[in-house]
Amino acid sequence: MSPPPTPLTVIGIGADGWDGLAPAGREALRTAEVVIGGPRQLDLLPPDCAAERVPWPSPLRPAVPGLLAEHAGRRVCVLASGDPMFFGIGRTLTELLGPGALRVLPHPSSVSYACARLGWAQEATEVISLVGRPLATLSRALYPGRRLLVLSAGAGTPAEVAGLLRDRGFGPTRMRVLEQLGGAREHAVEGTAEAWPHPPGDPLNVIALDCAPAADTRHLSAVPGLPDAAYEHDGQLTKRHIRAATLAALAPAPGELLWDVGGGSGSIGVEWMRAHPACRAVSVERDPVRADRITRNATALGVPALRVVTGAAPAALDGLPTPDAVFVGGGATTPGLLETCWDALPPGGRLVVNTVTLESEALLTTWYTRHGGDLVRLAVSHAAPVGGFTGWRQAMPVTQWSTTKRGETR
Repeated sequence: MSPPPTPLTVIGIGADGWDGLAPAGREALRTAEVVIGGPRQLDLLPPDCAAERVPWPSPLRPAVPGLLAEHAGRRVCVLASGDPMFFGIGRTLTELLGPGALRVLPHPSSVSYACARLGWAQEATEVISLVGRPLATLSRALYPGRRLLVLSAGAGTPAEVAGLLRDRGFGPTRMRVLEQLGGAREHAVEGTAEAWPHPPGDPLNVIALDCAPAADTRHLSAVPGLPDAAYEHDGQLTKRHIRAATLAALAPAPGELLWDVGGGSGSIGVEWMRAHPACRAVSVERDPVRADRITRNATALGVPALRVVTGAAPAALDGLPTPDAVFVGGGATTPGLLETCWDALPPGGRLVVNTVTLESEALLTTWYTRHGGDLVRLAVSHAAPVGGFTGWRQAMPVTQWSTTKRGETR
């Protein structure tokens, strides 16, 4: 029997470089034949590390299998910044090779150093990475009084973050930029987002935010049911109270995927993704103007990863990844639409359909009889002027059918 392959050694290294490495990490690097890492990490190694030094190509992930295959059979070390398993290359390597193929030697992360310098409890501090992610990702985490640590993509990130905070109504937020944490050149600057005074500094930085809104900033809840005014729309919008009830029926959970069929303004997909950073959504909208509007709403509300497919369902659903839940907000009577959505769901998947017409309601009654679930009518009334008095003005009632697929056939 041939001996098992030598595990790939993944070593975390900080701004303190070689001096900050534990003995096990130094020994692995001294005896390695190949060291792979970013140019900055590779430059931290001393001359007595004689291994071949290979910088990561860009884009990184697609190149990893070929690069490792090229050096198969050799003693390979991978250098990572800080803790390789915290927003680092360790996750990618584990997904590609499996945890048994790795030996990971972590270093304190920049988050650990930042919390130590700031006196912040790490478990109470939310971390947002902007490395390889859109700046708008930060918007979802902006709430009064929240403490955030932002992992920068480079020297220009602090100014970009300050600009986003001003645009989102969080100009009074205190910003502290912590550079080269743990190294001899550690340095910090601070200011407020609305008057950020500092030019670009070191590209290796973490941004600490004490979130504070301006007095006139609209409050956005962490739960479904955002104000209708939070969305750009042309009237095609699942209104606030119906939206909250719809999300409750869809029951988003971390990592799950939603199909939002007939996206309109994208509110259901947006609030599904706002429920948890790992939630994913595809919004399908046949009108290109509305599809562009969905993208803008998703960006403004902090979920720029929402995928928008422009096309008419059910044809536009072909080839989409398997959903955990499907919402049909319009067009339920389109031939084959409900059948396609139902067939796409795995056992345990949820289907929620909203309608306002008698024809669609009759169809939902048929599906309810066949598959069970809940069939409810939602009616919302708002106080409005009636002459010199105030009365109730009722919006058009919405019939909602929701069910969980149990493996039965049509």
